[in-house]
Amino acid sequence: MNEALPNNRVGGARPGNAIFVPPPPESVLDLMANLEKFLHSKDDKLSPLVKAGIAHLQFETIHPFLDGNGRLGRLLITLYLCAEGILEEPLLYLSLYLKTHRATYYALLNEVREHGRWKVWLEFFLSGVRDVAKQAHQAARTISEIFASDTLKINTLKRAAPTAHQVHDIMQQRPIMSVTGIAKLAQASFPTANNALSNLQRLGIVTEITGKDRGRIYAYARYLDVLNEGTEPIRQS
Repeated sequence: MNEALPNNRVGGARPGNAIFVPPPPESVLDLMANLEKFLHSKDDKLSPLVKAGIAHLQFETIHPFLDGNGRLGRLLITLYLCAEGILEEPLLYLSLYLKTHRATYYALLNEVREHGRWKVWLEFFLSGVRDVAKQAHQAARTISEIFASDTLKINTLKRAAPTAHQVHDIMQQRPIMSVTGIAKLAQASFPTANNALSNLQRLGIVTEITGKDRGRIYAYARYLDVLNEGTEPIRQS
């Protein structure tokens, strides 16, 4: 009797030489239901952070989809912590941490799958949460300082300050904007928006990034620098 081979795998051209073969398709619904019960259970006395770490690994092990399991598994962490009230907003993203420590991450997934070494995995996961939270906190402080410093600069514009403040507020939400986009959101004329952006550029707050006379686009450079910090592509050795 021939058994049906699973149609999902990680690496390899076939299940026989794959790095990891998840549970067969007919088991996925029951396994996902079990994972859902675990997440909603209040009787296990585990902290939400520990449960998030366990749930992430379990989801990646069930591996229910042909593509997108990693993205959904990382999103599961953030959404679960929001649902449990640990996060007020979905602002904790472990993607960069896991990407930076990719080899260790994959090795520890397999350590749990093959040997049940949950402690080492959870230490790694919780260290990542700590590091990412510290980075996010520092980034938020730096951004607040930038906004406050630039607000003081705008105050020196005197009569032109109110419109410049309005544009500054918009660019805190959308740090790359065209003159037309600013005019629409500020409910101002094109010349008014253009003048305000010119004032912000003169103060060193925004930078024009097209180099063109028409269709100009401005970026809130220092703000974007903070948001982009540490997100450079990781070079393969």
